Amino acid sequence: MSELVQTTCPYCGVGCGVLATAVGQPVSISGDPRHPANLGRLCSKGAALADTLTHEGRLLRPRLHGRDTSWPVALQTVADNFGRVINEFGPDAVAFYVSGQLLTEDYYVANKLMKGFIGSANIDTNSRLCMSSAVAAHNRAFGEDVVPVSYEDLDDADLIVLVGSNAAWCHPVLYQRIVQAKRRRPQVKIVVVDPRKTPTAETADLHLPLKSGSDVALFNGLLSYLQRHGAEDRAFIQAHTNGSSHALTVAHNTAGDTAAVSRLCRLQPSDIEEFYRLYASTPRVITLFSQGVNQSSSGTDKANSIINCHLLTGRIGKPGAGPFSVTGQPNAMGGREVGGLATTLAAHMALDVARHREIVQCFWKSPRIATSPGYKAIDLFEAMYIGRVKAIWIVGTNPVVSMPNANRVRTALDRCEFVVVSDCMEKTDTTAHAHVLLPATAWGEKDGTVTNSERRISRQRSFANPPGESRPDWWMFCEVGKRMGFPEAFDFGSPREIFSEHARLSAAGNGGSRAFDIGGLSDLSCDAYDALLPTRWPIRAVGPPVAEPFAGGRFFHEDGRARFVSTVLRQPRHTVDEEYPLVLNTGRIRDQWHTMTRTGQSARLMAHAPEPFIDMHAQDALLSGVRSGELVAATTRWGSMIARLRTSGEIARGSIFIPMHWNSLFAGDARVGALVNPAADPISGEPEFKHTPVRVSPYVVAWQGFALSRTALVIRDATAWSMAPAPDCLRYELAGRRVFGNWSPWARRMLNAEFVDADWIEYVDRGIGIYRAALIIGDRIEACVFLSPRPDLPSRTWLAGLFAKPTLEKVDRIGLLTGGAIDAGADAGETVCSCFGVGRNTICTSIKDACLTTTDEIGKQLRAGTNCGSCLPELRAMLKANLCLEAQSARLDVAAAAI
Repeated sequence: MSELVQTTCPYCGVGCGVLATAVGQPVSISGDPRHPANLGRLCSKGAALADTLTHEGRLLRPRLHGRDTSWPVALQTVADNFGRVINEFGPDAVAFYVSGQLLTEDYYVANKLMKGFIGSANIDTNSRLCMSSAVAAHNRAFGEDVVPVSYEDLDDADLIVLVGSNAAWCHPVLYQRIVQAKRRRPQVKIVVVDPRKTPTAETADLHLPLKSGSDVALFNGLLSYLQRHGAEDRAFIQAHTNGSSHALTVAHNTAGDTAAVSRLCRLQPSDIEEFYRLYASTPRVITLFSQGVNQSSSGTDKANSIINCHLLTGRIGKPGAGPFSVTGQPNAMGGREVGGLATTLAAHMALDVARHREIVQCFWKSPRIATSPGYKAIDLFEAMYIGRVKAIWIVGTNPVVSMPNANRVRTALDRCEFVVVSDCMEKTDTTAHAHVLLPATAWGEKDGTVTNSERRISRQRSFANPPGESRPDWWMFCEVGKRMGFPEAFDFGSPREIFSEHARLSAAGNGGSRAFDIGGLSDLSCDAYDALLPTRWPIRAVGPPVAEPFAGGRFFHEDGRARFVSTVLRQPRHTVDEEYPLVLNTGRIRDQWHTMTRTGQSARLMAHAPEPFIDMHAQDALLSGVRSGELVAATTRWGSMIARLRTSGEIARGSIFIPMHWNSLFAGDARVGALVNPAADPISGEPEFKHTPVRVSPYVVAWQGFALSRTALVIRDATAWSMAPAPDCLRYELAGRRVFGNWSPWARRMLNAEFVDADWIEYVDRGIGIYRAALIIGDRIEACVFLSPRPDLPSRTWLAGLFAKPTLEKVDRIGLLTGGAIDAGADAGETVCSCFGVGRNTICTSIKDACLTTTDEIGKQLRAGTNCGSCLPELRAMLKANLCLEAQSARLDVAAAAI
């Protein structure tokens, strides 16, 4: 009898419920139809979670200076070295850098140890990189970091404005909820504000491709328009807000007419007027914003300019209305609740408020309490670089890849006296710099809670046994805390005990003065904690149930009023010039997550985009002397990388887009973080990931190719390479500048053919520089390599399919030498639908042969697009392309008949 475990997805901030059925191996994963966040739906990443439940590459034992050691020795080493540094240089010489993928219980203990017992606020998180601008904006406007919108509000809204959010790819389940709401009520309007024409923009009623960084001008213009056209809620403003007069004056002066907004944002005046008219005339408006707003040197002002418009119209605290910051990580919100940022205290209390410090210190019975903010992420690694931070503990994150100016981060770690890294994976770009490595449990083995973007607390439950000697992160912090001399404060025996203390602290000294209050969950028994259903805070222990925050117009500044925050458009610190004429924008792609340590293990997730790429406008490509499909170099003042060029049509002139995911395990030189400038928002400390001056230039190679192998290869003589798992092999993309007169010895050595008794078949055309070879063991393909001076090479999909065959047929051997499938139907093409593994060629053939005209028809025939829906824009593009071909063919037929 299989056991069904209800847990929560470990990817984005949507917080989808997952059902895991463990019947030995492999584990079965499906969406939980009873979880209110997703109602059974999963995106491509969530649907592929079972692919990542492997012990391959796991860190299984503690390691000290590269050698296995015991837990007692490792923990004592950490405690001793942190204690030594604190004694010699003070508490601010040590730091923790943690992750939005930690559970709330992990986060709580780490924050307690650093701020209450070490006595420093030097604990920051990779969530600083994605949502800290929203935190700062909430605090400025509301007096507390409160998200005033639920997912159910999306069902009720009549206008949904998505700003800097490619939700179709980054929050697919939430985006499909929006799409379904529009299907039920076609009158619902969707506006997308984004410099890129993303898949999210494909289904919008209006797309505003504004100039990168000009959001404040657009929303200041909206604020001015709303006031000038009588759309403000004067009663709400007078009763519940402060500062409207000054904010409106600034908006009128900086963006007081459509012409000014058009000039500042580079938008058509008619599109601006349509957006403003829609907003003014629609009472139920949700403005959903994400990294395109937050990841900016003026991200806090951008968020406040959005919030101002909701305050002016009173569209907040009401069904179907409000500003909605959507988080990028599964527990970014939980980290905010426990004070996991260097600028906050636990339970939504403030470091700069003496009364709050007193409450926390008294509750913890701690010997000291941090009294001022610690180093934010960029400042933290800079302090390490110059020697002020001498010991750091990095937990569940990979800053050598994900931080801006990442090469300097790498050097900072090399300079640091003592580096501890807790991770579930043995080899990452960051673990390579650790003096002590601590093996952490991974998703499926961890137990605790997370909070999603709508303030909903859900249980993450374990359903797999931890491999080796891996341990939960909360346990590691507790054990180090005990060894540093605080045994009673860290005598936790389970996540439930930590959660109970966290809930009690949320109610301490509260009495309604803070929205975050989960005191009603503080006395959960073990069984009740295990059975905890997804629930949204506040959940107070006493008094009647609390209505939605701000529902009565009460906010959390001392006077109970919200604040308008005057915002002015500021230029990015670094601007384009002749040397760096383009703007670099980074972000996520559909099927990958962060630095790929989890999603990179899934063949079906890697199939959609198996190698790093750079996307740019075709005209900019022409001016840069580069062509689609070729390798190019992207260079900034901070670093460079190599990737293949795309001209998708999504990118406006003057910009390029590069995904954030690739690291040194999956590519030779593709860490985009090394290119990103280290400028940050002066209020939130969030880095400027969306605006770095860059140039793109040809990366000239003598040959290009690929290799497929059942086993890992050692890449030799390739100046550029990337790796991706396929269903039955590993796929390597290769390029180099050194040309061999005889490729055979090089290929045999790389494919490990020198030491096996096997068939070796090869084809050489020296005239045009083509080389193909395959290693076959017992009629079963073991490895192959294809090289050419040009990038147009045989289908990897068809060749990878040969690795699934127990015996190669004669036509397969012929195809290996000729470079293509003899049976054209054998090549499914590059994957379009990752959920069901449906390839481009299969879809195109079905569209043509079955005369398919809608995505619903494709779904009925092939299942493509019927799960998470994130491939639907590609399916629509393929249908459109087929219609164009049919029209062209019809015109040719008419012309031929006329002749």
